[in-house]
Amino acid sequence: MAARPRVVVIGAGLAGCALADELTERGWTEVTVLEQGSLFTTCGSTSHSPGLVFQTGADRTLTEFAKYTVAKYSSLTLAGKWCFQPVGGLEVAATPERLADLKRRHGWATASGVRSYLREPGECAELHPLLDPAKVLGGLHIPGDGLAKPLRAAEAQARRARDRGAKFLSGQRVTGIERHAGRVTGVVTETDRFRADVVVSCAGSWAPLVGRLVDLAVPLVPMAHQYARTTPLPVLAGDNDDFTEAGKPILRHQDAGLYFREHVDRLGIGAYGHRAMPVDPADLGPRGAAVSPAPAFTPADFEDSWAAAVDLLPVLGEAKVEDGVHGLFPVTPDGLPLLGEHPDLDGFWVAEAAAVTHSAGVAREMARWLVDGQPQLDLHASDLARFEQVQLAPDHVHERSRRSFVEVYDIVHPLQPVKEPRPLRTSPFYERHAGLGAYFLESGGWERPQWFAANENLPEVAQVPARDGWAARYWSPVGGAEALVARKRVAMFDLTSLKRLEVTGPGALPFLQAMTTNQLDKAPGTVTYTLLLGEHGGVRSDLTVARLGAERFQVGVNGNLDVDWLRRHLPGDGAVQVHETTAGTCCVGLWGPLARQVLQPLSTTDFSHAGMGYFRARRAYVGNVPVVALRLSSVGELGWELYTTADLGRRLWDTLWEAGEPHGIIAAGREAVSSMRLEKGYRAWGTDVTAEHDPFEAGLGFAVRMDKGYFLGRDALRDRSEATVSRKLTCLTVDDPHAVVLGKEPVYAEGRPAGYVTSAAYGYTVGKNIAYAWLPVEYTRPGTPVEIEYFGTKVPAVVAVEPQFDVGMTRLRSAS
Repeated sequence: MAARPRVVVIGAGLAGCALADELTERGWTEVTVLEQGSLFTTCGSTSHSPGLVFQTGADRTLTEFAKYTVAKYSSLTLAGKWCFQPVGGLEVAATPERLADLKRRHGWATASGVRSYLREPGECAELHPLLDPAKVLGGLHIPGDGLAKPLRAAEAQARRARDRGAKFLSGQRVTGIERHAGRVTGVVTETDRFRADVVVSCAGSWAPLVGRLVDLAVPLVPMAHQYARTTPLPVLAGDNDDFTEAGKPILRHQDAGLYFREHVDRLGIGAYGHRAMPVDPADLGPRGAAVSPAPAFTPADFEDSWAAAVDLLPVLGEAKVEDGVHGLFPVTPDGLPLLGEHPDLDGFWVAEAAAVTHSAGVAREMARWLVDGQPQLDLHASDLARFEQVQLAPDHVHERSRRSFVEVYDIVHPLQPVKEPRPLRTSPFYERHAGLGAYFLESGGWERPQWFAANENLPEVAQVPARDGWAARYWSPVGGAEALVARKRVAMFDLTSLKRLEVTGPGALPFLQAMTTNQLDKAPGTVTYTLLLGEHGGVRSDLTVARLGAERFQVGVNGNLDVDWLRRHLPGDGAVQVHETTAGTCCVGLWGPLARQVLQPLSTTDFSHAGMGYFRARRAYVGNVPVVALRLSSVGELGWELYTTADLGRRLWDTLWEAGEPHGIIAAGREAVSSMRLEKGYRAWGTDVTAEHDPFEAGLGFAVRMDKGYFLGRDALRDRSEATVSRKLTCLTVDDPHAVVLGKEPVYAEGRPAGYVTSAAYGYTVGKNIAYAWLPVEYTRPGTPVEIEYFGTKVPAVVAVEPQFDVGMTRLRSAS
């Protein structure tokens, strides 16, 4: 690729213009932006957007996107007119559940450095005098939120990009993407052809059509969304003018699925309370066409929303809807953006489903990714490659995207189960789990037991502290009892959903050595915990690598992103093959102090410590079932991961179950795993650690062997060590058994926000709540008092020594 590659951006909406601005600012000035309609007039969802910017959400990366959007658009003007107005945002609660949720969101804001305030009903009415304080229980006020002018911001950024050399062309409907030898070479429109080294799709609702041109499934469904403007309200007369447009905070009433903003002397009302209205991208005309591609506004669908709006804002009782539109915006199955490069076509990128709120932040990160070779923020939750292949089926994408729209204002719990379509993927043990009364949650399309009703009568249930309120949702004391039994006797865990690969060939060892941090050049039969790093030294993932032969490795990875990363780095000589084996295999975790007593009588293989030590792998038979046995545990107990083919999975389960019954064996679920993992201090990638953290900060320096030779990211770590870090992932404990935190809460030190919780669970064995948090290093000394803000209440906690529980075995994450 040339030092300054030729870039073609498809779509001159807000995202496309922002990307052109960010790229040209970094020196990539040969940028051509193609718009199928007219420039800066009617650009799909950009033109319909009311421009609301609420910065705070559950995803920290999205909040960072929004913070940058606010900062950037606040600095932009077009012909002397503003692109962002910080009128503030006010979210109100009409139910106790929503008020609790706003307290949680206040914590998220604090943890992300966004200034926010919890307000009483009277204070809400002072901020927005049109609302009836008797109808709300409180609110969340974020002064830095506000209104963006999407078309104005798009044009302002386009002009900056033009001044640096970018071109913006209208009437250019893309009909083809040219390619050669696995990478893009050009873009073809109805009238022209443009040479390109890099193509970025910012087509919005049209993205699936662009994706089809390069055989890429873009999991996105355009949805129609109601937005109405009222007749003039006398109470607003003189408050605003055509320049300012608005002065009161944007108002969100999520219990009714409504938001409000001023349009001089009128109110704009957006509603999500209506039925989902998906639009087939194939039915969309070009942006800028005379006829809107979205369905016409349907007053009948707005009736309930109007009634709820009048109830909250009584002044609307004297008004009516003057006009309305069904705006069009793209929705993904999980409601998050789609960012990244085509898995099979180098140089073709997507930056889709980025709301106005996140547009500038997404553009900046995409520009960093393209120009620098990697983003700075953690993008795993928005990465295009995050979906499993089965999740890209058109009907599945359609149904999940409809669900995302319907639930956009729902109160979401971290463990809230996905509703439909389910079940999608099941392990060979599914029928056995169902027979034991499993409560299933979903991960990556897999049904995974959280706990089992068959264990309700365990005496250990009585030892589990009760919960109420938010912490009791999607939880059962049975899960705690299962953890206690696994610590005392033995339990079986279904690990089938954990993705695994087979890496083979004469180049397998050199390839894995170059891609990961730990020493893998060991004899067959060894297992190694290791890391994938980015060039900047951030932890992209953690892996478990079992060497099964001189040229054969079984690699446990965290998800599809790891598969994509490894395949992108494969040598071109065919010396290495990477095959995913997850669907054709299954795995049982047999863990607990009696695990050997269950397993040994079933096999002629020596499972003693002398015969099979920690972090060792062995082929064996369990009864009549051939298995690959790995001596390791993700819960800090004696035990094995036992892998076999899917056709023999049920026989493996039944064989172990029958042998375990005299030892009091049980089936255990993810609630038990979460608790035991944190007791042992094991990190979960994507939750505790991401690409924004290096191994030494994360407490994973033991998995880095700087003396083994080259590996990706090694140069970035050259001057780093545990002694040089400024922050650490730190273990905290809370003595109050009822103060159960969930994760993402802010942590205070010396009365000031200092960090945030990553994952948390009750440690049923140690009798304490355990939380891991990122904190400045000066607050990480054991015994340091801190506070965790949980739903608006400060909970005393203390920095603790880790691990909290150890059975005396070699520590999993330090074994080699």
